[in-house]
Amino acid sequence: MNATARPAAPADRRAAAAGDLRTLMAAFPTGVAVVAAYDPEGEPFGMTCSSLCSVALEPPTLLVCLRESGPTAGAVLASGAFTVNLLDGESRSVAELFASGDPERFARVDWEPGAAGPHLAADAHSTADCRVSSTYSIGDHVVVLGEVAGVTAHREPRPLLYGMRRFKTWEGAESCLDSGCSCPDSGARRQHGNHNTEN
Repeated sequence: MNATARPAAPADRRAAAAGDLRTLMAAFPTGVAVVAAYDPEGEPFGMTCSSLCSVALEPPTLLVCLRESGPTAGAVLASGAFTVNLLDGESRSVAELFASGDPERFARVDWEPGAAGPHLAADAHSTADCRVSSTYSIGDHVVVLGEVAGVTAHREPRPLLYGMRRFKTWEGAESCLDSGCSCPDSGARRQHGNHNTEN
């Protein structure tokens, strides 16, 4: 076989990606966050988001993916700042509320004003205040990189999880810092400390 030969591309690449990607990612459980921001008039907007990852520790950077035509993305892009609220295990109703499109969602939860956006202190175990450092569009979403300006830990993390199209809570978990775990990530966590950091 020719070492440089490549497999043929699928006949319908778009159809294959749309269906298969949903199935693939449903089997990859994640934490659940509410990304929030103020619009230019100071009104709060927010949406449930599981498309979140840590990009770098220096500078401390998070990445979120938002629906570009949504009001939360509009507020994030207009203000140049946002918060990432990592939800508690008992906050499924809040995750569902901020995924519902309810225009009165902030009237239905307790929240506090933060430097970069709303803090859902009653329902999130940690909140990160972020400054937008760069953005780019892919399809109908916008990828937002945010440099973390500050982190507020509201309580001991017992996170809400989402996978296989359902919510679960984290029970009986032991952190690498407590257990002396030798996983590849544990050394960086000990060196840098805890970086807990819609619609």
